[in-house]
Amino acid sequence: MGSILIALGTFVGFIIAYNFYGKYISTRIFEVNPANETPSHQYKDGVDYVPTSSPILFGHHFTSIAGAAPIVGPAIAVIWGWVPAILWVIFGSIFLGAVHDFSSLMISARNEGKSIGEISGNIVNNRVRTLFLLFIFFTLLILIAVFALIIAILFETYPQSVFPVWMEIPIAITLGFLVYKKGKNVLIPSLIALALMYVTIWIGIYLPFKMPAILGLSPRMVWVIILMIYAYIASVLPVWTLLQARDFINSHELMVGLILIIAGLFIARPEIVAPAFNHNAAGAPPIIPFLFITIACGAISGFHSTVSSGTTVKQLESEKDARFIGYGGMLAEGILATITILVCIAGFASLEAWTSHYASWSAANGLAAKVSAFVEGGSSFLTSLGLTHTIGTAILSVLVVSFAATTLDSATRIQRYVISELASDFKIKPLASKHGATLVAVIAAFLLASINGGAGGMILWPLFGAANQMLAALALLVVTVYLLKKQKPIYVTMLPFIFMVIIETWALLYNINQFYGQGNTLLTTIGAILFVLEVWMVVESCNVFNKTRKEELSSNISA
Repeated sequence: MGSILIALGTFVGFIIAYNFYGKYISTRIFEVNPANETPSHQYKDGVDYVPTSSPILFGHHFTSIAGAAPIVGPAIAVIWGWVPAILWVIFGSIFLGAVHDFSSLMISARNEGKSIGEISGNIVNNRVRTLFLLFIFFTLLILIAVFALIIAILFETYPQSVFPVWMEIPIAITLGFLVYKKGKNVLIPSLIALALMYVTIWIGIYLPFKMPAILGLSPRMVWVIILMIYAYIASVLPVWTLLQARDFINSHELMVGLILIIAGLFIARPEIVAPAFNHNAAGAPPIIPFLFITIACGAISGFHSTVSSGTTVKQLESEKDARFIGYGGMLAEGILATITILVCIAGFASLEAWTSHYASWSAANGLAAKVSAFVEGGSSFLTSLGLTHTIGTAILSVLVVSFAATTLDSATRIQRYVISELASDFKIKPLASKHGATLVAVIAAFLLASINGGAGGMILWPLFGAANQMLAALALLVVTVYLLKKQKPIYVTMLPFIFMVIIETWALLYNINQFYGQGNTLLTTIGAILFVLEVWMVVESCNVFNKTRKEELSSNISA
């Protein structure tokens, strides 16, 4: 019964937050105005700038920000106990993550659809802009490499997911064609597409595919090459051709998956077997600050600011949709994180079974363990609905892989924008083009992923969490300066910025100290560079903040 009460309490809390706090920020702080022309109309080109109805854009935005991270992070974090994990997801989503995502979307919409990094040049100065873009480039570089490896590992772990995941591409392309070229209403074609997806999942159970080694390359590296080729193609195609339609299908797939899990939760009424607090997790880093770094997506994530101000803003049809997509999208991710936590604390048969899975940090921190905790635990809920364990595992494994794929190609597309902006600044014309920038994005990520036979991205993974949250803090700082210049209340972004900059700096310095003690020169150096970049950007931004504050005070005194 405890798991049901947690689910209901969280859902009700998010609904209240959306209708009160979200509405307050939207109407009082940003003064959303449907009459304002959005960048999707200003620069409509049918490729990147495409005015899109809110249901379709919500699906694209939600699946882009979610990926596999709100499953992976919470599945690890419950090692410290389920109470801290749930509280961070609830309060982090409402007061930090949703504010961060919505505000990034709004300032981009009011700055010609430019990325948060590009906007920082207008709001702070050009030095911060260049540093911010470089920081985003580095973060996305790690992300693309890591998620290519994650998908490759998932294909190896769950070979039944290969067929349905790849069949989703022609299904999505057909859906996009019917909606945008034939003018069909999206509802019926999308439902047919969803039904076809579940047919492919059933077929995949009987046609599992194991990639062989090819030309001396391991199966994992073969998958990484194929995925990089896919990411390149998906990034340069018009957004309506594949990304929008596939993400719309994925959002429906997730909703069905969540409904099935929640229905199973209410029917099975599983007891929570995990401890509320666990202070003796073997080998785990301290809960503070690492809880707030481990659960990023699902509470607050810097990557979301690149999505809001990258792909989403270029498809925003009207400012009135911003709260639903920006604030509501983050709360939807919080629901996914909550369900993941419940699956990982109530999906085990006993405390002994849970303890065996979470015996140590190294056990819980392994990718297979993270995913299997969700897939296996969720499957146990689905069996209460009469589904077999085989079908339940197939449904949930495809869901996880599909979401990881949305992160891969959305991140590649955003990386293309970042590289183009940097190339234009430094007058490197070949790299400013769509194909040149995308080529750099995928080649750089592939080289990183291929280090040590496919462990390259995972080598840098310990830094990614801190770098991602650092990006969130910096995005909140830029928005805070923006609000100050507009003479708007700044506490809604200033307080989250202060919290995040303290937490992520603490975690980064802890990691640097650990890497140095281990003699890991690569991670120590990269961590130090990130720390210097952060301090530089914060100092520059605070100087502008103080200058603007003084000017505001002077004008008030004069008045």
